[in-house]
Amino acid sequence: MKLLKKISLGIIIVLIAMQFFSPTKNISAGNHTAVFIEETNPSPELKKIFETSCYNCHSNNTEYPWYNNIAPISYLLADHVKEGKEHLNFSEWENYSIDKKDHLLEEIEEEVVNGNMPLSQYTLFHKDSELTANEEVKLVEWVRQTRIIYQLGKQPN
Repeated sequence: MKLLKKISLGIIIVLIAMQFFSPTKNISAGNHTAVFIEETNPSPELKKIFETSCYNCHSNNTEYPWYNNIAPISYLLADHVKEGKEHLNFSEWENYSIDKKDHLLEEIEEEVVNGNMPLSQYTLFHKDSELTANEEVKLVEWVRQTRIIYQLGKQPN
């Protein structure tokens, strides 16, 4: 029993210490998705979908919930955001090549159709981020139309 108490005390000390060292937050000023919006021209409904379902993990600006101030949750959220931005960062859209943009749109379609995005862990706490069947159809249709622009851009003149 003595060992269990020492382990428990050690865990409590680590958790308390973690509260003083939080990961860097993903926050930036300005309109961080302006280039993406201007270039791809989604409808107002789709812009709202991107805002509620995508940007928190896939842009340079995350709106954090209150519980992000509690470790180890803050570390888990920071990891999710970091990983999301590694796959797709709407704030970096202007830096992607035409091929990369086309591929990212293809990935968006695939992830949405397969029900992988938004993540179920995210929608569990952000119910407004869940996509309805109608929203999924509109998003996929928009992706397919937008991909044509990039595919045509790859054609020789």
